[in-house]
Amino acid sequence: MATKRIISDSDFGQIIIRTRITARNISMRTKPDGLHVTVPPRCLTSKVLEVVEEYRSRLLEKWQKAAPQPLNLDFQIDAPCFRLHLEEGRFSRVTLRMNEEGIAICCPPNTDFSQKAVQDLLRNGIVRALKKSAQTYLPPLLDELAEHYGFKYKRVKITGSKSRWGSCSAIGSINLSCYLMLLPPHLMDYVLLHELTHTKEMNHGPKFWEILDDLTEGRAKSLRAELKNFRTSF
Repeated sequence: MATKRIISDSDFGQIIIRTRITARNISMRTKPDGLHVTVPPRCLTSKVLEVVEEYRSRLLEKWQKAAPQPLNLDFQIDAPCFRLHLEEGRFSRVTLRMNEEGIAICCPPNTDFSQKAVQDLLRNGIVRALKKSAQTYLPPLLDELAEHYGFKYKRVKITGSKSRWGSCSAIGSINLSCYLMLLPPHLMDYVLLHELTHTKEMNHGPKFWEILDDLTEGRAKSLRAELKNFRTSF
């Protein structure tokens, strides 16, 4: 049985259908890269499309609101652990400048921000800057938390995932998204502690939440809810 199906769509670009064993109903969520649908096992594609059509107008309105805003010289990220802005540079190509105030992406004079190629170039540059900052910042923080709370993990890898803040494999390898750099420190700590807890409890059963509650002063599920509702600036 396929666990992932991708269907082209004229409105959303693509509909990404994932089968989840624990799902009881069809759930839908709009993201910048399309419409994500989670379905229970043995759910037919025709049934999914039927439900999508029923809620298409409402979903499309929500998706359009969530679509990324075009980048221009007014764009900036001012997160506690990551600061970046766009500015006009002197050269004929895009360059990066770093100082104590953060990262500046310097755009050539008279850059046409309406061009898709320019938007893609700038977004890729921002992601590269996020990854570089995350590589410097997150592994030492994970080490510090692991040592403080008595966890052991095998390795850590920084990813560009926008769909998952982090993950932990059965052998204790931890993946962390570079987008964690956009979170406030208490939510960043929560994600890292969440993944470290998986080195002892792989599932999300009562024991998992008991351990995570001990690490977060009884706020594990409230922090989970806060993280779920958090919207990053990029």
